[in-house]
Order: sequence, then C-alpha cells, then structure tokens
Amino acid sequence: MTDPLGQSQVLPYIIGLSKKGYRFHLISFEKPDRFAKFKDEIQVLCDKNDITWHHRIYTKKPPLLSTLYDVWRMRQLSLKLNKTYHFSIVHCRSYLSAMVGLAMKMKFKTKFLFDMRGFWADERVDGKIWNIKNPIFKLVYSFFKRKERKFFLEADHVISLTYAGKEEIISWKGLEHLNNKIEVIPCCADLTLFDPKQVDTKKRESYAEELAISPTDFVLGYVGSIGTWYMLDEMLGYFRYQLSQKPNSIFLFVTGESPSTILSKASELGIEEKSIRVISVLHKEVATCISLFSASIFFIKPTFSKKASSPTKQGELMAMGIPIICNAGVGDTAKVVNDYQAGYAINNFETSDFESIDLLFPNFNKSNCQNGAKEFYSLDQGVARYQSVYSKLISARE
Repeated sequence: MTDPLGQSQVLPYIIGLSKKGYRFHLISFEKPDRFAKFKDEIQVLCDKNDITWHHRIYTKKPPLLSTLYDVWRMRQLSLKLNKTYHFSIVHCRSYLSAMVGLAMKMKFKTKFLFDMRGFWADERVDGKIWNIKNPIFKLVYSFFKRKERKFFLEADHVISLTYAGKEEIISWKGLEHLNNKIEVIPCCADLTLFDPKQVDTKKRESYAEELAISPTDFVLGYVGSIGTWYMLDEMLGYFRYQLSQKPNSIFLFVTGESPSTILSKASELGIEEKSIRVISVLHKEVATCISLFSASIFFIKPTFSKKASSPTKQGELMAMGIPIICNAGVGDTAKVVNDYQAGYAINNFETSDFESIDLLFPNFNKSNCQNGAKEFYSLDQGVARYQSVYSKLISARE
C-alpha cells in the first residue's frame, strides 16, 4: 500500500467500497524502505475509512523460496483472521493471493473473487524475469498456468482489466462458458484529483519555474515508473525525432526512477541533458505536473501478456485532457484512444510511424477525451462495478 500503485489502484477502491458499508481487512506485503517512509500516512488513511490494515514486510531473497514463504505467511494470517471475523468474500489481487483465496474457499466456503490484474505467469516470461529454458522456471511457469486455469474455473467471479483480456480467456478451450463470470474494470482514475480545473495555478507556475520550463516550450510528458514493460529507448527515440521537428521541445519525466538512468540513456541516443527534466512528487501532486504537458507518451512492449494490461496513467492523462501518443497491442489502450479521439496509437516504432504523428494534433478532441475518461476510467464507475460484483457474491452466499 506504500507503493504508488497501492495508493492509486487499491486504496481508492477499498475506500469507496467502505463508504458503501463494506468492512475490510487488508493484508499487504510492503518494501522496507517505502514502509518506513509512508506507513503513518497509509495508516491514517485506513483508520479514517474503517479499514483494518495487516501489514507485513515483503521477503525478497532467495528467489522463489521467499515468494513461497510470503504466500505461506499470507495464508496463515488469513486463516487466523477468518476464525474471528468469518469473512463473506476474499478479494484476491493477482495470482499469489489467489492461491490463498482458493484455499479459503475450499476450507470455509468463502466467496472467492479473482482480481487477476493480468496474465501474471506470462508477464514473468515476457518480461524476461523467468527464463523457461531453465528447467526450474519452466516448472514454475507450468505450475502457475495450471493454477491460473483452476482460478478461472473455481472463482465465484473474475475481474479483468481489459475487454481484450476477457476475450482471450473465453477463447480458451473449456473456458468458453465464463463470459458472464468475468467483469471488466480497467485501472481507474480519481477524476476529482485529476481535474484540470482543480490545478493550483501557483503550484503549477512553481513547478514550471523549478523545472525551467517556459510557456513557449513544447513539453512531452511521461508519468510513472520505468521498468520491465515501458520502452524507454523507443520513447526517447521518438523524442529525438520530435526535437528535429520542434527544437524547443522538453521531455518531462514525472517518476520516482533515478534521473541518471534516464539521462544516461538519453545521452547514448544523442539527446542533450538540457532537453530532459526529471521530477519525483507525491501522488496528490501528479496532476499539477501533468498539467505542464503539451502531450504525453507511453510505449509498452506489445507482448501476449499485455492483452490484459490497463495502464494506470491512461485514465489520468485523458481526464486532464492531455493528448496521448502510445502504441497498439496493449489491452484496450489503442481502441480507447481512437474511439475518444484522444491522440495517436502507432503500430511500430520506426521513423515512418513517428512521422505520422502531427504535433498540432488535428485529430485530438479534448472534450471527447475527457468524456472518455469519465465513461471508461472513472473511479466512481469502478467502485460501482465492484459493488455490483460484491452484491452478487453476498446474495449467492446467503
């Protein structure tokens, strides 16, 4: 919960559902440094919303064994808590917690909600975290693919982040009947937070001054982490092309990543340091920084596993009315961008594809873009969909 993703894609839903009358016991495993830094802030938020937070420190080493150990710890805690609270639903975010959720269902008949978040085992392979040429990782991958199928079949309901992911699942032999058991809820955005009308003008000007950005600069923006999936080389490659068209361009990264990582890669591509800006801010300040963008970009590896991926940043950017430059082959991303005239979705990363992007954005419709955020990525809509699923599960239990 102390990670940015926990703060943007877990807590807001739970808080929203708490206000609808649901009581939560939240089990999370935290990174030691972030936990030390943000635990008090998260604890206050949980206490304020009547959420009981059971935090444990994430075990990192040795690989695989540490993961099994943490799953065992999660299971032991869940079983212990259930003896006291007799849970109606166990809501499992991704595959490791689903192992615990399935066990809870088998032992206590608790309703099992599999919030899959993506094809996790395939993500580990596509992201080169697991090399299945290694017999051990091949065995682990096969184990989780068998578990994945069992999760789909045994879950009382499934949450997919994308329609593309749902269509993939029900195309598999033996899973065709799951259509009505899978609800699509993308990574939603808090539209009260990501609202250009709520941006503090003085704060915006302060950030512009701090970052040496003038009103005449064209700011290409990136927001979020840069890790396994985000194609930094290709994004910088696009920016290098953009500089040749708009020499007054600046590439602003709003990220917790080390500036040296970005600057080093930019230097390798012949991009001068003066054209790059990197800033790290709290989640509540991200909207102010986004308001500095003239356009935004995110390129994600278009692998099989990314069919089920919903970039958190997309709803936030669309809500702010910022044109998006992205790539096809990732969940519903390109379809949403095209349907709501929110920018450009390219198919490849060649110069010819970059040349197809008109920086005047004649195809961009700000009103449609922001309406798309409300219709597709609204946190209120996401909470309402979760509430609908919860209601069905509790009714079925009764």
